[in-house]
Amino acid sequence: MSHVTAADGTRIWYDALGQGDPLLLFNGQSLDHGMWDGVYEELARHHRVVRMDFRGTGGSDAPLERPYTLELFAEDALAVLDELGVRRAHVYGFSMGGKVAQTLAAGAPERLGALVLGATAPGGAREVERPRSATLALRQASTAAGREAVAGLFYSPEWAAAHPEAVTRVLPRGPLRAQRLHFGASSGYDGWDLLPSVAAPTLVVHGEDDVLTPVGNAVLLAERIPDARLLVLPGMRHGYVHEDAAKATREVLDFLAGHPLSA
Repeated sequence: MSHVTAADGTRIWYDALGQGDPLLLFNGQSLDHGMWDGVYEELARHHRVVRMDFRGTGGSDAPLERPYTLELFAEDALAVLDELGVRRAHVYGFSMGGKVAQTLAAGAPERLGALVLGATAPGGAREVERPRSATLALRQASTAAGREAVAGLFYSPEWAAAHPEAVTRVLPRGPLRAQRLHFGASSGYDGWDLLPSVAAPTLVVHGEDDVLTPVGNAVLLAERIPDARLLVLPGMRHGYVHEDAAKATREVLDFLAGHPLSA
């Protein structure tokens, strides 16, 4: 693990594991690289997996003087790739990280191979909104009731009860002010006009029963991005990436295998 210093002096945490075509992972809103535990290990059997913490989370600095934007997160990601000497990489973005991935794909297409958008949305007025209760649950995640509510948004009750460590990994973390800056960056995003310009081969993955980011958003993304493929996982909620890890990861690996960076 190491750090790279972004243009404004912010230190961004990253690590890399495995060999093969680089695969950059983008975390969900206010989550750090630990959200990929139990998933990135299998990905790293086939790829050089690069994890990073967006500013305001994990091992990265948390400057609080100005708003965060998804464009800023994307610039930080390019700084990580530059530090590693990676010219092009596949990108797998989850939830808010999927919006960052869209931003990167539209703004720096020459740096991307294939794109995987997991449990995410296009933003803006056309985004299928989550219930207000889901947003309140995220804001109250530090309480016992909030933790239980977040667990229910991500996982089935039986799976959450059997995997409490996974629930802990998806609870918002970092300074409260930084969490608010993350929320502002995500909620202020509107990628609708960018999506038709995405040239990277794209796989859209979503849980059928996702309430936090309703599955209608996956349909919008798949229709808006040229030649995108849609994979909806039956019975899965927002945390499909963990609860249905075997199938979801296999599908992602198969998709990436069809789009090698050397091609």
